[in-house]
Order: sequence, then structure tokens, then C-alpha cells
Amino acid sequence: MDDKGSVGKISVSSDSVSTLNSEDFVLVSRLGDETPSSTNNGSDDEKTGLKVISEEGVSFKIVGNGSEQQLQRELEDVLMDPSVADTGLGPETGMEHLGDGDHGLPTTASPAPPGTDPLNTPPPKGEMVLPVQTAQENESSSDGSPGTPIPDEDSVVFSQLTYLGCASVNAPRSEVEALRMMSILRGQCQLPLDVTLSVPGVSEGTVRLLDPHTSTEIANYPIYKILFCVRGHDGTPESDCFAFTESHYNAEIFRIHVFRCQIQEAVSRILYSFATAFRRSAKKAMLLSQQTAPLTPDSNLFTFTVCLEIKEDDGKGTFSAVAKDKDKQSFKLRAGMDKKIVIYVQQTSNKELAIERCFGLLLSPGKNVKNSDMHLLDLESMGKSSDGKSYIITGSWNPNTPQFQAVNEETPKDKFMYMTTAVDLVITEVEEPVRFLLETRVRVCAPNDRLFWPFSKRSYTETFYLKLRQMDRKERKSPASDTLYEVVSLESEMEREKRKTTASPGILPTGPGAMVPSPPEDDEEEDNDEPLLSGSGDVSKECAEKILETWGDLLSKWHLNLSVRPRQLPALVRSGVPEALRGEVWQLLAGCHNNDHQVEEYRTLITKESPQDSAITRDINRTFPAHDYFKDTGGDGQDSLYKICKAYSVYDEEIGYCQGQSFLAAVLLLHMPEEQAFSVLVKIMFDYGLRDLFKQNFEDLHCKFFQLERLMQEYIPDLYTHFLNVGLEAHMYASQWFLTLFTAKFPLYMVFHIIDLLLCEGISVIFNVALALLKTSKDDLIQTDFEGALKFFRVPVPKRYRSEENAKRLMELACSMKISQKKLKKFEKEYHTLREQQEQQEAPIERYERENRRLQEANMRLEQENDDLAHELVSSKIALRKDLDNAEEKADALNKELLMTKQKLVDSEDEKRRLEEESAQLKEMCRRELDKSESEIKKNGSIIGEYKQICSQLSERLEKQQTDTRGELEKIRSKVEGCEKCSGLFNKEGRVRAAVGSAPPGGPEETDEEKEGLKNQLREMELELAQTKLQLVEAECKIQDLEHHLGLALNEVQAAKKTWFNRTLSSIKTATGTQGKETT
Repeated sequence: MDDKGSVGKISVSSDSVSTLNSEDFVLVSRLGDETPSSTNNGSDDEKTGLKVISEEGVSFKIVGNGSEQQLQRELEDVLMDPSVADTGLGPETGMEHLGDGDHGLPTTASPAPPGTDPLNTPPPKGEMVLPVQTAQENESSSDGSPGTPIPDEDSVVFSQLTYLGCASVNAPRSEVEALRMMSILRGQCQLPLDVTLSVPGVSEGTVRLLDPHTSTEIANYPIYKILFCVRGHDGTPESDCFAFTESHYNAEIFRIHVFRCQIQEAVSRILYSFATAFRRSAKKAMLLSQQTAPLTPDSNLFTFTVCLEIKEDDGKGTFSAVAKDKDKQSFKLRAGMDKKIVIYVQQTSNKELAIERCFGLLLSPGKNVKNSDMHLLDLESMGKSSDGKSYIITGSWNPNTPQFQAVNEETPKDKFMYMTTAVDLVITEVEEPVRFLLETRVRVCAPNDRLFWPFSKRSYTETFYLKLRQMDRKERKSPASDTLYEVVSLESEMEREKRKTTASPGILPTGPGAMVPSPPEDDEEEDNDEPLLSGSGDVSKECAEKILETWGDLLSKWHLNLSVRPRQLPALVRSGVPEALRGEVWQLLAGCHNNDHQVEEYRTLITKESPQDSAITRDINRTFPAHDYFKDTGGDGQDSLYKICKAYSVYDEEIGYCQGQSFLAAVLLLHMPEEQAFSVLVKIMFDYGLRDLFKQNFEDLHCKFFQLERLMQEYIPDLYTHFLNVGLEAHMYASQWFLTLFTAKFPLYMVFHIIDLLLCEGISVIFNVALALLKTSKDDLIQTDFEGALKFFRVPVPKRYRSEENAKRLMELACSMKISQKKLKKFEKEYHTLREQQEQQEAPIERYERENRRLQEANMRLEQENDDLAHELVSSKIALRKDLDNAEEKADALNKELLMTKQKLVDSEDEKRRLEEESAQLKEMCRRELDKSESEIKKNGSIIGEYKQICSQLSERLEKQQTDTRGELEKIRSKVEGCEKCSGLFNKEGRVRAAVGSAPPGGPEETDEEKEGLKNQLREMELELAQTKLQLVEAECKIQDLEHHLGLALNEVQAAKKTWFNRTLSSIKTATGTQGKETT
């Protein structure tokens, strides 16, 4: 779609810059003969519509899908950027302007005079330089001639360029086609033209070709008309050339303009300027110009963006980013949970400084804290991001430590506290470490608090301005050191604003009775021509306790039977669903309470490639730019939104991604995780009939326009008559109402309420809201003309409902309007009847011309798709070839590994057999040793038993002998007592009595000696007896041992000699001998 509003996210590389646009919207154009214009720039191709007036005076338009420019002029409100009318160019005057701007160049040739062929002229010779200056410098250096344009926009001027010519192209966004035309024009141009090129810094600007001598404007091309920019590849003759393609006024012709410059660096700078123009919006450029002048690369001011993200342990082994309270801009933490601090540092201006490492990550409760109060955190990781743009530092934070006790205690409901985070970075070129200090608000809640799905961004971002001074070689600590700068000052954006406010006393109250001026009211802001950005407006989660209790009871009953909606549900929905419950209620209304299969399918879809990836990527940046969750490029919001749109484009192959779906997906994403948001989006598209609006050349959308006009005729006849008189039709202002369900331009409070009603009552609710809008704005609209009405729909209408009270009154009026389905069916039948009449009355030539135009556009799209597919095919072949080579290498490696494994298997089997044989031998050996040990144990047992038996026998013999000896002693004692002579010598104990008288000499001594001799002799005899007994026992043991060995030997011999025959024979002999004995 050609409009400056279509400039969104662009693909910028070193070789090309593209503003590819989606072509999914229907073309609904006005009649060419009704368009007032001071110049005859229109053509028959513009008259693609046919106006039909029925007998009832109903006016409607039925046309085929047409060009991007005509479609954009009718559906420009779908985009976030200001339209052509904001710059004073309406649908008609814009065409006049473009025609005037393009007349300076031929359509298919070069800037040479008419009649010459630039393709047959020789190229110029000689060197050139390419000085670059801003538009303001160019203005001061010009000679002030009457033809010199006065720059009214921020732009960069490139002088001493050579314009090689222009030519028509069929594929304006094909890099291959552009490079081919660049080569042709460079090689064949003989009369080049020296020009000065002015490239604007904003997307609402215009690229101008100026005469280098008089600074007179030769031609101009609005940025929104430029589709593609490309430069020649390095190493080719076209490396000093660049070109851009632009759509001609009738949108049927696309032209490429080729320029040459000998300085390759300047070519890159020019392409960068185009990329900047594509990327920046008018509002940002205006604010930037009001704040500071653009920094030059040699400036001493360096800008850094520092982003703080807090992650919390979610109990599943991972850390998830904590949410921010949208109203109070404070992080919502849970007490007792382990946390991580993640810091993203990105340099945004001036030459890049190399961050060497992080010196430390510090944290402290409170604000304006001293350095001594900061506490060092444990660093987990540091290094550049995957894209190389940011430096990421991650540290772990244990909140249970005493120094962090203040941020680990629950905060009262309506209060918050401050937390200060600091990161010290070592920058190679800077002498000392640089500290970035971030002060943020936090609220601490209970660990089991319910955290609603966040609709605010999850990080805190601050911009810092680092002012450095270049050091002389003498000032450096070491002449060989890498340090080039010393820090002069470091200031945050907040500190800079405070300083500016303090330094400007004129804007502050001067007396005690002075009052600070209040911000302008909504009615005053409606006079501003800036449209309301999508995603504007705050939606509070606060709700009366009684309403929450009513919804709580309803949801409890609903969960008991999800297949039946509660009876009081429609009445509650008409009053609006509480913001805190919308995620749950929307899923129940859409019937997504049991969607596990779709969640799994979504996770598979996001891994697939989408053919509409470029259109999705472009639209993400301009979806809800006013909302914190989606405004950061590459942030969580844009990433989730991209995945949902991509998944749906793969899921619905017939429709795919259509421009406007991203707004609806963003609304859902603000209330639920992306998996559930995808499920609800699928339900709305299929079950609620939204996708039918995009089918069959938008036939159902045309029917909706007809139904809306018939409803206007019935409910608001005076406004309907006025629209007929000025030529304003429903498709010119209501297209985005139906295609985006009012989500693209209106404040979020109103958008959320419309989605409540849509999910509860169906898509016919759009008619109620549209009629309510028209009815409330009737008095203003009746006083406007054609352009004023379009502008009124685009700017004041959305701004009027930023007030919550106005939005409530509008939704009450919409709910009170009764539009029966029977009436809508009747209007639908009327539409189809008129459609058939039109087809019958249409002249064959007009029909064929229209069909021809449609086929040409389809052919153009198919050529573009063919180029994309060819590029994808080549890339796929290269990738497949690479994968095949890798697979072959892997197969070879696997074959080698297989052979080695087989050899190892053979060796293992041999080793197994050997080990089995050794095991059998060991078992046999162990069995023999066991038998031997058992036999020895038995033998030893028998020996021990026989020894014990012998000992017992010897003991019995000894006792017997002792008994006999006692008996003999008793006999001797009795005989001695009986003998008178002997009894005198012995006492009762048997001892010898002492001599009573004189004994003969030598008598007692001799007696004692005899006794001792007898005793000794007795002892010797006893000892000899004991030795003899012991030898006897030993001999018997040896005899038994020998007998045992003999028996074993005989057994072994017999066992060795025995065969089955011997055993059989012996058994027969034994049996025979036994029988003989029995017989005997």
C-alpha cells in the first residue's frame, strides 16, 4: 500500500532498503469523474469503480481488487502514521501534487532533454567528491535565487551526484531486477546529469532532485511513494551506484531512478539516510529537532540506553520477568523469591565505544543512596547479545540476606518504595570505569499473590548522556595505553529534564498564589491534526467490590457447566467486563476453555516459515506504538505479537496474514499468554466470521458497507443524505472499523469494551458501534465537506473517546440500538440483487478492462512471488547441497564407525568364548577342590573322632589303674595295721613316724634315700608309660591316615579302571554272588 503511513519496520542491509507493503486490503475507489482536480493527471485506469443508485436512492460501490495507491487513499486510517491529508494533500490534491512533482522527468527515459535516448549516451568521465550537508546549511550556502526551495524539513543534502536516468520496471521490489536495470543504465547512459539529492530525515518528507548550480527543484518523490532502495554490489562496476524505485501516479507503472557516485562510503551514507527516512516518524523527528541538534560522529557526547529487567524464580526451575504496575510504573515483586537482575546497555549515538567488561553490579534499597550503602551482587554472566548491539550483564540477588530486608517485606497496598541499581562498566577507550545508576519503584507482595497477565512492558529503560574529553598523549598514564578519553560528566534523561526545569524559572510559579497551568482538555486537543496513535489510553484494573463479587459468583457457576452461558451474562457484558477478569472471560466466551491441542499446534506453527514474514515484520512496529508493551523494537511484546501473526499465517493458508490482524492480536495479547491469544484469534476469525471479510475479493466486506449505508438511511437519514451529497461512501471511513474491529485507532478502554460485546453477541455489534459513532458525531459531520469529513473521522472522532465517560456513553448508546438479524439479512439480499444487476448491465469492454487490470496486478504479484520463490529455491538448493555434503560426511563417518563396531563385536565374541572356557575350567577345578576339601574334612573328622575315642579309652584305663592302685594301697595299709611291728613305723595317713628313741646310725637317712629313689623310679616309670601311650596313639593315628590314603588311592584306581562294561560285569557278579549266598 503506497502511503507514508505504510513505512514501518524496514529491512536494512548494506545493499538494499525496502518498504515492502502488504496487498491484502480490498480496493474500493471513488469514481474518477467525481474527483475534483486542477490538472488532468487521472487516467481511465483510475475509474475502477461503478456507482449504482437503486430506486430507493441507495448508493454503493462494487469493484475489483485494484492498485495499492487507490486502496491506501481509501483505507489510510488503518495505518498508524499521519495520512496525506495531514500535510494538506487530500485524495485529489495529493494526485495533483504528485503529478507536478514528477513532470520534471520523463517516464521511461533519462533526465536528458526530450527526444534523446539516455540508453544510447556515453557515460561521463572525471572524478567527483560527495560533500554532505544538511538542508539548513544548503539554504545558507545557496545564492538565494527565486528558484531555490526553502527547506521546511530536516534533510541531508548530497551534492555532485550524477543522475544516470530512469526506466520502467515490472518488479519494483526485486533486487535482481533493480541491479539489472542499474547495470544497463550505467553502461548505456551517454548524457548524464549532475544533480544534488536531498533526502529527508522523516517518513513524511520528500526526496528532491535539485540543480547543483541554481538549487532549483527538478523533481520530487514523497518517501511514501518510494518502494525499494538498493546499491551496487562490491567488486562490480556498479559498486559506486545506487537506485530507488517509486510508484507512478496511476499505480500501474513503477520506475527506477539510478545515480552514480565514485566514493563508495558516500553511497553507504546515502542508503543509510534513506533507511532513516523510512524508519523515523514525523512526531519523533519534530521532538528531536526541538530538543537537540543531531550529533556528528566527532562529537564528545555519547548516548547510552540502559534497560533494567528483574526476573523471579517461578517455581518451575526457571526465572521469569516480573511485571510492572502500569499506573504507578513500579515493579511488582514477591517476597522470599530468588531473583536475578539483568542489565542491557546499548550505545545509540556517536562512534561505538568498546565495553570491555563489567566491573560490578550493585543494589541497594531506597533512592539517592551513598556509594557505601550499595551492595555487590554475584555476577552470573556478561557479554554481548547475539546481534552484537547490546551488552548484557546478569547478576543473582538473594532477597533473604539482611541488607536486602527492606525490599523483602510486603508493601502496603497503595504505597511503594524505591530501589537503586548500579552497574560499573570498563570501557576500553575511557580512562576510569563508568557507572550507570537506575532508580526504580518497587512494590513487594505476598509470595502467593495472584499476578494478572501484564499489559505493561517488563523492563525499565533510562537514557544516559556521557560527555567525554579527548586526552592528549601527555595526559595519558601510559603512552601505549588504549585510553583516549576522560569522563567529563554523566547525566540521565531524568536529571537533564530536572536541570532544564530548574534552569528555566520563567515556566515556574513566581508567587504563592500562582497556579501551574493544567494540561489541555480533550476538546482542545481535538484541534490538533495529529491522529491518535493506536494503543493509546489507560485502562484501570480498579473495580467495585460488588461488581467483582457478582462476576465471581457468575464465573463459579459457569465453570460448573461451560457448555451453557449463564442467563445474566449478556447484561453484565454490556456494562463491560472488569479488566482484571477479561483474559479469563474472553476465553470462556470464545469457547477456548479446552484448547490443549491448539496450544500444542501453536508451538509447532511458530517453528515453520511464513510466506508473509516480511509483511508481518513490517506491521509489528506500527501496531500499538503508544503502548509501553509494544513500542520497544525487539521487546517481549513485539516478539510475542510476531509469533502469533506468523502462526496464524501458516495456520490459515487460504487467507494468511492480512493487514490489521496484528491490532486484534495485540489486544488479546494484553490479557492472556500468546498460546491462549492465538486460540482466541482463531475463534474470532473462523467462528465469528471475520475471515469471511477477506475472502472472494472482499465480497462480504462490500456487503457490510451496503448494510451500514442502509442502516444509516433508516436510523440517521439526514446524515445519510449529506454523505450522498458530498460523495462520501461507507468504504471511505468504515473499512478499518470492520477489518480491525475498531482496534486500530480508538482508545483501549473503548476497544476492550467492543471486544467484550463482540465475543458475547457476534460481529453484528460492529454495526451498533458504527451507528452510535455516526449518531453522536452527526452535528459535526453535517457541517463538513468531503475532505473535512474524512479528516474528522481520522482525527477528532478517536480523540473524543479518550475520556472514559464519553466512551461509556457511546457504548451505552450502541447497546441500546436494536438491529435485528432479520433486517441485516434483508439488506444482504438487496445487495446480492444489485450485484447481479450490475453484472448484467456492465459493458463487456469495461468488464474486460477491469479484468485485465486485475490480471495485471495479479501478474505483478505473481512475478514478485516468483522472484521470492526463485531466491528461496536457490537458497534452499544451496542449503540442501550443504546438508547433503554434511550428510555424506556423516554417513562416511558412521560407516567407519560401523566397521569398527563390527570388528569390536567379533573380538568381543572371541573374548566371550575364551572367558566361557576359562569359566568352565575354573568351575571344574573348583568342583574338584571342593570334593577334595569335603573328603579331607570327612577324614579329619574321623581322625578326630578316633583320637577322642582313644583318649577316652586311655582315661578309662588310667582311672581303672588308679582304682586298682588305691585298692592295693588299702590292702597294704590294712596289712601294716595288722602287723604290730609295721604299725609302729607308720601312722594312720601311711607316713613313716619319727624315731622315738635312738635310732641306729644311718637308719633314717638310708630310709629316706630309698624312698626318694623309689619315688624317682616310680616317676620315671610313669613318664615312660605316658610316652609309650603317646607313641601308641600317634602310631595308631598314622596307621589310620595311611589306611585312609590307601583307600582313596584304591578308589581312584578303581574309578579309573572302571568302564561301563566293568561296572555292568561287576554288578552281575555281585548280583550272582548275592543270590548264591541266599541259596546257601
